[in-house]
Amino acid sequence: MYFNRKALSFILLGSLFLMPFMLSAQLRLPKLISNGLVLQRDVDVKIWGWSAKNEKVSVNYRDSLYKTIADDKGEWFVMLPAQKAGGPYAMNICASDTIHLKNILVGDVWVCSGQSNMELPMRRVSPLYKEEIAKADNRNIRYFEVPKKYNFNTVKNDLPDGNWVDINKNTINNISAVSYFFANKLNLEYNVPIGIINSSLGGSPAQAWLNEEALKEFPLYSAELQKFKSQAVIDSIVQSDNRRSNNWYQKSTVNDEGQKGNWRAKDSNTSDWSSMTIPGYWADGKLGNVNGVVWFRKEIEIPAEYCNKEGLLNMGRIIDADSVFVNGKFIGTTSYQYPPRRYTIPAGILVEGKNTISIRVISNGGRGGFVAGKPYQIVFDDFQIDLKGEWKYKLGVAMEPLQGPTFIRWKSGGLYNAMIAPLLNYKIKGAVWYQGESNTGRPNEYEHLLSSLIKNWRKQWGQGDFPFLCVQLPNFMSPKDQPSESNWAMLREAQLKILSIPNTGMAVTIDIGEWNDIHPLNKKDVGERLLLVAKKIAYGDDHVVYSGPVYQSMKVEKNKVILSFENVGSGLLAKGDGELKEFAIAGKDKKFVWAKAKIVGNKIIVWSDQVKNPKAIRYAWADNPNKANLFNQEGLPASPFRTDTW
Repeated sequence: MYFNRKALSFILLGSLFLMPFMLSAQLRLPKLISNGLVLQRDVDVKIWGWSAKNEKVSVNYRDSLYKTIADDKGEWFVMLPAQKAGGPYAMNICASDTIHLKNILVGDVWVCSGQSNMELPMRRVSPLYKEEIAKADNRNIRYFEVPKKYNFNTVKNDLPDGNWVDINKNTINNISAVSYFFANKLNLEYNVPIGIINSSLGGSPAQAWLNEEALKEFPLYSAELQKFKSQAVIDSIVQSDNRRSNNWYQKSTVNDEGQKGNWRAKDSNTSDWSSMTIPGYWADGKLGNVNGVVWFRKEIEIPAEYCNKEGLLNMGRIIDADSVFVNGKFIGTTSYQYPPRRYTIPAGILVEGKNTISIRVISNGGRGGFVAGKPYQIVFDDFQIDLKGEWKYKLGVAMEPLQGPTFIRWKSGGLYNAMIAPLLNYKIKGAVWYQGESNTGRPNEYEHLLSSLIKNWRKQWGQGDFPFLCVQLPNFMSPKDQPSESNWAMLREAQLKILSIPNTGMAVTIDIGEWNDIHPLNKKDVGERLLLVAKKIAYGDDHVVYSGPVYQSMKVEKNKVILSFENVGSGLLAKGDGELKEFAIAGKDKKFVWAKAKIVGNKIIVWSDQVKNPKAIRYAWADNPNKANLFNQEGLPASPFRTDTW
């Protein structure tokens, strides 16, 4: 190729001009070190990043200059001395180029982790908290959501993306509800900025959040990690899962008589359709326990004054997926069973007089239908139409149950590597953990798993025994008439035992769950109870009543058992009508029966005429002990417990 001298000189000058910009591309900060960040107060904090190898790097912060040199890998860090709460501040990081950070606060940083109940955003619980959402405006709370990724082979040193946001009307709906209520109470209580790093993933089991070293204590999960290090294994499973799922849904669509016959249409003929009461499950009726597609229709009358208005259609919860049409017009769809069905009916769709709601429901396994105890209604500002009751239905197509996917993202070790490891350089005040639902199938191992997780995280963060707060699982599923065994109760017991580890605490939520929803809406009480625990465990307030009664010991006197408790506060309380419920008693035959119980001072006496020589007591030992009413006078519920070790 031919260049004349003048052209060559121009190219060389251009290269010299561009060189600083080429080098500056190597100066990089982790996603956590970005505009709006919150630095942990009262401890030395690390600012770190990457640049060209052996390059000089300086950090200018609050009139002080900190210098370092990148190593042979281009990695560098400086330590900032402990600071008091305050801000906003700015920071300049200089190498070949300068990165300018603004709006930095100094306060307390909490990592909030777990599965869906920690992940659940404010928009999902919005019916309970309309006022809080409408008034959301707090620039002293900053929120960083960790991208939901996994990696089985590499301990990641940074996140793929993410940024700090403050609390306002534009951000509040996407922020974890538990995290928000906890942070808001902390900010009000201590008047310092609060940073929340939310690293959670719905459905994830505890073992997904352990590193490879910790997983060696669990041979089954350690082997699982090794298996999924193979990309060929992952690719094969993903391809198989996708093929199976795509074939099932394609077949269900092609063979659906409702699609062929346009059953969504407003005036579709339903003379040969059957009737069913909603809410309910079609397995309980003459259709039986069939999977596939079932169509539902209901006619409603709309008064003239509402026919051109926007309305809200609440269809509770539907198992498993649905597409909803009003007068033949599509208004919304949900692809899995857990989210509440809240669909906006745009203005102009409803007409005066007869209107038709059509729902195409897909059940890919188990019992399909409409969950009881949820709202089924059309809501206007000043008017509601109840949709419960008789609906017409017809089977579109029957299908064999669809085998579920593998959920590779939940496999052992993957979330630690991608969602915890990149946080470890960031100094924190403590951690909040709301998880356990996905481990209820094997509750006997959960104490070991969670204790290993706490110790593992503390070791990797290198901050000693930082505060670790846990949310005990709430009540869930249908209540039982008689005392019975319960995996959920066993897992709550495992969570309770974690309190033997130094600097740990637990918020009990046995009274604020929902029998028909694994995602209870009441997240404000969860956050406020966590605040009480934090005041004691993290902030050293020895005067706060931070816990409800916790079983301590028992003594048998003739046919009665006397129970002693810690954390009684101002005294024990039988909430409601004053009669203690959900106590069970057993003799040496190990058969539990319901017992009578009464409060005497700060103790509880338990007995039953059916058990002459009692050996063990259980309280609230069930999936959903919905009558549990032992509290302290401060209004905090007692943790479920058992005295037996059978």
